Amino acid sequence: MPVKGDGEAGGDVAVVIPARNESDRIEATVAGAAGLPGVDLVIVVDDGSADDTAARAGHAGATVLRHSRNRGKAAAMETGAEAVRLLEATDAPPGVHRARHLLFLDADLGETASAAGPLAEPVRAGDADMTIAVFTERVRQGGHGLVVGLSGAGIERATGWRPAQPLNGQRCLTRAAFEAARPLAAGFGVETALTIDLLRAGMRVTEVEVPLAHRATGNDWASQLHRARQLADVARALAAREPATRGLTAGPGRRGPGRSGPGRLRPGRQ
Repeated sequence: MPVKGDGEAGGDVAVVIPARNESDRIEATVAGAAGLPGVDLVIVVDDGSADDTAARAGHAGATVLRHSRNRGKAAAMETGAEAVRLLEATDAPPGVHRARHLLFLDADLGETASAAGPLAEPVRAGDADMTIAVFTERVRQGGHGLVVGLSGAGIERATGWRPAQPLNGQRCLTRAAFEAARPLAAGFGVETALTIDLLRAGMRVTEVEVPLAHRATGNDWASQLHRARQLADVARALAAREPATRGLTAGPGRRGPGRSGPGRLRPGRQ
């Protein structure tokens, strides 16, 4: 049975958690996500884990889907979103169309996932098409700055706006926004591409400060390899969008930062 959220019947938010080898944190992440306002469905997509991530997620009450091999974060996000759509079509009464908002969370948030509620609020209220988390608790990540810098600079060059944390995977989107961004950019280029593609489409993007935290990336060889893959995926996502984004800042209908564009919400201090 799917995880039920905070007791709201017929909630309007589905949480999708891409996961790979996160057996030590996935149960706490699922439990935290299940209690968020409006959440009545938590889906974990096990992207080819070698540990018991899937079993632990299922034990925590999530609906679990598995990739037989590692296909990358973007593929896991699309698998989760499609599962939400199919469940909605199956569960809805005849003649009723239901489309939940999609809240994407990292599997290693652990107990802090319970603080992700403000990320969904602007989307649920109809004030944003996509929100991007800005972590108020920063964890030092060795060597991560190069990839962040590439992503931020590329987004700014393409749209005129530079997000504070361009690679942050904690995002809430309307179903329409998610569909507008498909097919998603491969692998770890997905966040960079999402921001560019939705701003190009004239959609409203808002940053929201949240007290979330996940595992820091280390400096061992596996961590360096992870960063190299991130760098390559981000570079590919930007290269694919470069021709289409030249001159965008003067384009018609653009909702850029110079015109009541993306802003940042500080819950409790608006």
